Amino acid sequence: MQTKLRTDVGIDKIKDQLMSKVDTTDPIEVEKVGRYLRNIEMYRRMERTVKEEGVSVTVENGNQSYIKSHPLLAEMNKVNAAIINIEKTFNFIGGDDGDKPNHTAEDLI
Repeated sequence: MQTKLRTDVGIDKIKDQLMSKVDTTDPIEVEKVGRYLRNIEMYRRMERTVKEEGVSVTVENGNQSYIKSHPLLAEMNKVNAAIINIEKTFNFIGGDDGDKPNHTAEDLI
């Protein structure tokens, strides 16, 4: 039997890790961390709401009734895209940048 992998890491842990990888004297990088964390919190609130209410909702319009996807699903996609975009802009200090290629000005020649 496999143990279930928890993906809902605490915001404080994410903040600590990000702050340890960015230049905390750079106000732009610190602001990015803040925006990143706010977006994660917003996404999680929307996720809880959708989980409670279901992925589809019934809309009543006069004597018509129809089912559509939960309106927060589209908003969750937008917030997720914002999270990913912020991730791409972090300037991590030290260590390995993982998948980011290490280019120099000489590569342009």
